[in-house]
Amino acid sequence: MAKTNYIGAELDWAETKLQEWQEYINANPIHLLHDRTEIEETRSGTKVKVIATIETQGKYIQEMMKNYLSLLGEVDKLREVEEQKQEARGRGEVPHRMRN
Repeated sequence: MAKTNYIGAELDWAETKLQEWQEYINANPIHLLHDRTEIEETRSGTKVKVIATIETQGKYIQEMMKNYLSLLGEVDKLREVEEQKQEARGRGEVPHRMRN
């Protein structure tokens, strides 16, 4: 019984992460990306330093999308297994005719 609770907790956590990833992907559409830069003060003057190029950010978002879809498939499979277990156990409900 405790094992089921752990699986349920892990699935809930995974679903939370999926939601966070989806929000990040939606908030950063690839066609609106810009190079991320930082201005750095040096002895010889000011220098612009590129933190992440558009290409690097786009690749990261695409990789996140792949991971999202992969994790989504696994979560769906595990949810189906959990539902089948619950159905096999009768969902813990006592039929009305058997009460008292």
